[in-house]
Amino acid sequence: MADVELLTAKVGTFRELHAGPEMLTMANAWDAASAQRFEAAGFPAIATTSGGVALALGYADHEQAPVDEMLAAAARIVRAVALPVTVDLEAGYGLGPEEIARCLVDIGAVGLNLEDTDHRRNALVPAEAQAERLAAVKGTARSLGVDLFLNARVDVFIRREGDLEAQVAEGARRGRLYREAGADCVYPIMLGEPSAIRAMVNACGVVNVTVRRGGPLSLDAAAAAGARRVTYATSLFRDTMNALDLIAAEIRAAAPGKRAGSKPE
Repeated sequence: MADVELLTAKVGTFRELHAGPEMLTMANAWDAASAQRFEAAGFPAIATTSGGVALALGYADHEQAPVDEMLAAAARIVRAVALPVTVDLEAGYGLGPEEIARCLVDIGAVGLNLEDTDHRRNALVPAEAQAERLAAVKGTARSLGVDLFLNARVDVFIRREGDLEAQVAEGARRGRLYREAGADCVYPIMLGEPSAIRAMVNACGVVNVTVRRGGPLSLDAAAAAGARRVTYATSLFRDTMNALDLIAAEIRAAAPGKRAGSKPE
C-alpha cells in the first residue's frame, strides 16, 4: 500500500489545481516514458489514457484489456514520476467500488475517471445506480485515509441520443447526481460546444472537457466556457503512433531491399 500521508498530500495538491486561478491542463500518458516526458515538459499533474494504455499493451479499448495489466501499467506510471497521477479506469473492469478504491490507493494514484457506460450491455448505467457506486468508491477511499479525487464521466454525449439540448439536460441531471454522491468533477466526454459546456458548468460546477491538437475546441475556448480541467484522452497516443508510422515508412523506404535499382541481399 502507498504511503497514506504522502498520497494524501498529493491528492490535496491535485485538488487545488482544479480550484484555479488557471484551468488545469493535463496530457494523457500511456506508459512510464510518456509520463516522464510530460513531467519534463512542465505539466503539473498526469492523467492516464485507458485507450492508449490498452493499445500499448496489445489490447483494444473499452475494457478489452485485463484489469491486472491495466493496473500494473498505471502503477508503473505512478512510480515513474513525482507528479500526482490520476487513472482512467473506464467503467471499473468489473471491479466493485471497494476494490476500485483499494486498488487505486495501493498503487498511489490521486484519483480516477469512472464512466457510466456498461460495456457488457453497451448501454448507460442508470444514473441513480451509478451515483450509489461513486459514493461507495469515495466512502471506501476515505475509510482508507485517502479522499481520492473522483472524476465522474458522463457518456450521454458519446451516445448522441436526441438533440444537443436533450443531451445537455440528461448530462446535467446525471452530473448533479454524481456531484451529490461525492464526485469531485464531472467529465462530459465528447462535449465540445462552448455554450453546452457552460450549461454543464452551471449545473455541475467543476467540469473536465476533452480537446485535441488542432481540434475545433481550443484551450482558450474551454477556459472561457468555464471548464476547470482539460485532458486529451487517447489523441496524444494516436498522434505519437502516426509520427512513428512516418518514421517507420521512412526507414523502410531507405532499406537496401526497397531502394530503386538495389538488389536484395
